[in-house]
Amino acid sequence: MPPLRIRIVTYSTKPRGGVVHAMRLAEELTALGHDASLWAISVDGRRFFREPATDARLVALPAGDETIDARVARYAEALADALKADGPADINHAEDCLSARALLSLRSSGHIVDVVRTIHHVDDFTSPFLQACQRASISDVDHRICVSRFWADEIRRDFGVGADVVVSGVDYDRFAMCPDDRVTAGARFGWGPRPVILAVGGVEPRKGSRALLAAFVLARARLPAGALLVVAGGETLFDYAEYRNAWSADAERLGLAVHRGPNPPPRADVAVIGPVADEAMPALYRACDVFAFPSTREGFGLVLLEAQASGVPTVTSDLPVFREFLTSGSDTLTVKLGDVRALASALTSAMVDQGLRRRLIERGRVTASRYAWRASAQAHEAIYERITRDRPA
Repeated sequence: MPPLRIRIVTYSTKPRGGVVHAMRLAEELTALGHDASLWAISVDGRRFFREPATDARLVALPAGDETIDARVARYAEALADALKADGPADINHAEDCLSARALLSLRSSGHIVDVVRTIHHVDDFTSPFLQACQRASISDVDHRICVSRFWADEIRRDFGVGADVVVSGVDYDRFAMCPDDRVTAGARFGWGPRPVILAVGGVEPRKGSRALLAAFVLARARLPAGALLVVAGGETLFDYAEYRNAWSADAERLGLAVHRGPNPPPRADVAVIGPVADEAMPALYRACDVFAFPSTREGFGLVLLEAQASGVPTVTSDLPVFREFLTSGSDTLTVKLGDVRALASALTSAMVDQGLRRRLIERGRVTASRYAWRASAQAHEAIYERITRDRPA
């Protein structure tokens, strides 16, 4: 197909799943010969979590102290103004409801013809404004892409609209070929050889953080001495302060010593280390013994594939999206959502059962090796070709 001018638009520069998806898609489309650009809101001048290998356009705005509803509206309006000034493009592709709001406003004013949107998952918003924003970003766009069959079926059932399914990829070699061994990587992050359970995504309701904390307490008596729970990442547009406060209260009630920041001391039971530089992520996975992902809602689960590519046993919630590419007892261990005792048992088994660990590591690597960003970009390319071909002359 002839090269296309493609704009991939996302809400943030932070290393959230949708932002990573947007960046890797734009990079691979560029490598395929298209004029692809990556657009995002830059709060207080913040750069992307790493420099993209594609044309990156940042719309700089102050953070502000308004409500989340007002902030989303302001950010979307600024994105729309910047995109309008950029002129026409063959494809305008939103990665979230905020960027879709910007593109829908451009369509309504006649500046673009149609809107493509990737729907990673459907959020359970309580704000009527955000509910309406999300609904419009699903129902009112022209073309939809879901990263799992589950969510494609969900939006057909709940919104009455169809979607193509294109799964995400993983940078397999980047994680599989990390030069650090477990001891070196552990020393790099300040916990050395201590047994480590790692969670990525911060302390958030959707990440099952409170259930993981409770499961860790139940598992500690059966885990090797000095076991440490590490929570990395977590920066997002939304404010989960109330949930984080409840998590902290849980930790205090359970008698856990929580360290915030890098280099946890020996007395720490839990380390909340915050965002980790992108270049350090392969070493972070290598520095743990079990990867825990007890999420309540996910679009796909990119970090699971990253952990598997890194050779780390994984424990996950039994979500439909995970069943599309994982098999419990073979390449992962899955537990019923919210079952703290089952989660504790799975974490323990993945840590201490050496035969199980070897099987999960070996088969997990095979699973991760099946997913490539180039294949994902080529599937998007085919959808874009269909869109441009079918437009009225």
